[in-house]
Amino acid sequence: RCKNVSLSFWNSYWMLPSDVCGMNCFWEAAFRYDYTKTHPSEKMHLAVVACGERLEETVTMLRSAIIFSIKPLHFHIFAEDQLHESFKDILDDFPYEGKVNYTLYPITFPTESAAEWKKLFKPCASQRLFLPLILKNVDSLLYVDTDILFLRPVDDIWSFLGKFNSTQIAAMAPEHEEPRIGWYNRFARHPYYGVTGINSGVMLMNMTRIRRKYFKNDMTSVRLQWGEILMPLLKKYKLNITWGDQDLLNIMFFHNPESLYVFPCQWNYRPDHCIYGSNCKEAEEEGIFILHGNRGVYHDDKQPTFRAVYEAIKNYSFGDDLVHSLLQPLELELQKTVHTYCGRVHRVFIKQLTKSIRDLYARRSKG
Repeated sequence: RCKNVSLSFWNSYWMLPSDVCGMNCFWEAAFRYDYTKTHPSEKMHLAVVACGERLEETVTMLRSAIIFSIKPLHFHIFAEDQLHESFKDILDDFPYEGKVNYTLYPITFPTESAAEWKKLFKPCASQRLFLPLILKNVDSLLYVDTDILFLRPVDDIWSFLGKFNSTQIAAMAPEHEEPRIGWYNRFARHPYYGVTGINSGVMLMNMTRIRRKYFKNDMTSVRLQWGEILMPLLKKYKLNITWGDQDLLNIMFFHNPESLYVFPCQWNYRPDHCIYGSNCKEAEEEGIFILHGNRGVYHDDKQPTFRAVYEAIKNYSFGDDLVHSLLQPLELELQKTVHTYCGRVHRVFIKQLTKSIRDLYARRSKG
């Protein structure tokens, strides 16, 4: 059914599922799941990688992106084969209101080193490193981990692309705001960006620039392109890295600091920003823009503030009144968490959310 589809831009460098009919069937699956309702030139592109038990978490993240965003979204979902049908069933039932499409992809790594990349840190985590090489027709992309929740429109972080100077190719937030509790500056056995390193859970990329750039490195005097530098970096540092692909990105931007745009902590707010006392001043002033529930805090009782936000968005039904069905129940749950360090600053968890809801209704009232 897909014999006439051009595959010229999918290099044989990539390993595709071996249990079916090879490359043609991969593309058949990709196009079958491409659910288009918008004009391509208007889209913001968001990518996520889901493996194992991350289906529900990923869907909740996508829901949060849909609720507030203004311009159309294109989701690029990289998932294990057994998750594809579940994603399709759930996403096809979403009331997209004409502003969202998605494409499902298999997990793919370079054939000659697939085993090494698969076992690096968590299963599938290093897939994000290869997105500029896989999505060759995508100019810019926002990558997020599955445990991300958007509390304001994706449009707002997407706008950082327009703030890049001529040398910047990507944007991320610092790993820590407070060096005394920082991981990289206390324990890392490899180079890392800046004072406390960077966190790759939210990564905005100008992928055209990434593909064109030649990177300085500590392996050769010759600058290497993105596709050339990844495997040598892994070989050199694989015994010294703890956080997998994030560590490799830290090494890369240590040698090329001019290429990174750093955005404030409220765009990647994690438990570390409140469990040792509040240390994200921007969030205290304006609220949290993107919540990152790493360490599984959405699914245990260690950080009930984070879990309350996750449950509120997961249980919200599209079309219901956001104030009565999402905001007010969440406020009640957050008040129950004041016995925790993060609960003491629970107002930062709804400050921006309240504004996003108000702005959404204002836009709707204007037609």
